[in-house]
Amino acid sequence: VTAMAEVEDETKGLLAGGVDYITKPVSAPIVKARVRNHMQLKLHQDHLEELVQSRTRELALTQDVTIHGLASLAETRDNETGRHLLRTQHYVRILALQLKDHPNFRDYLDETTVEMLYKSAPLHDIGKVGVPDAILLKPGRLDEDEFEEMKQHACHGRDAILRAAELMGDHAITSFLRYALEITYTHHERWDGTGYPQGLAGSDIPISGRLMAVADVYDALISRRVYKPPLTHERAVEIMRQSRGSHFDPDALDAFLEIEDRFRGIAMQYADQDEPGDSLC
Repeated sequence: VTAMAEVEDETKGLLAGGVDYITKPVSAPIVKARVRNHMQLKLHQDHLEELVQSRTRELALTQDVTIHGLASLAETRDNETGRHLLRTQHYVRILALQLKDHPNFRDYLDETTVEMLYKSAPLHDIGKVGVPDAILLKPGRLDEDEFEEMKQHACHGRDAILRAAELMGDHAITSFLRYALEITYTHHERWDGTGYPQGLAGSDIPISGRLMAVADVYDALISRRVYKPPLTHERAVEIMRQSRGSHFDPDALDAFLEIEDRFRGIAMQYADQDEPGDSLC
């Protein structure tokens, strides 16, 4: 309420954050009516915000359920994975958080990116749905031709996610599917360029793929396979240490070594039902 009734004064008041402008002399009924209107508007605004937040939570939950549903398609066809998806998802998150303030990673690993990596990590092997059962379920090591076929799962995964992105439209490239695409297609690349499917090397490998490589290999080493027993945590760490700068990004591997006990903790917490957690000791 003010005695200044010029248009300029009213404009300044509204630009300063005022929601209404009443000049003197005032009418009590009018003031009460306008206050009541603003209070009702605030209530409607608060209700709308609650609806938006509720809808956002529903969409996030739907997204999570969809991701895990799709990822489980690959998991159910591969009897070796067990709770691999859950473990690697958590490995990726703690590794990303460990690197968040590293000068080579801080421009990429903000809070949103870390969350997107966590959400999309379970899709890293979705391409296995395109691998023949005779190869995927073979009770032993693959021969050279079979391994070449198995390597195609990175391309199958990329193609599946690209099709999903096309259906979702332009927004998809900025959503979790962008990270899922990188992880699926590049988590088997190696720092020295000897990986697949593209033979990328060094910083040409997306950060998401580099982090997933550490998580995926660690879990493979400590897990039972038809052709090998599970390795102890200590032995797995030593093997990975020896692959610093060849298989793994040196900085990512160093971060892993700094928090290796937390990796062990996740592995024990989400151990396969037929593998007691103390087998990691």
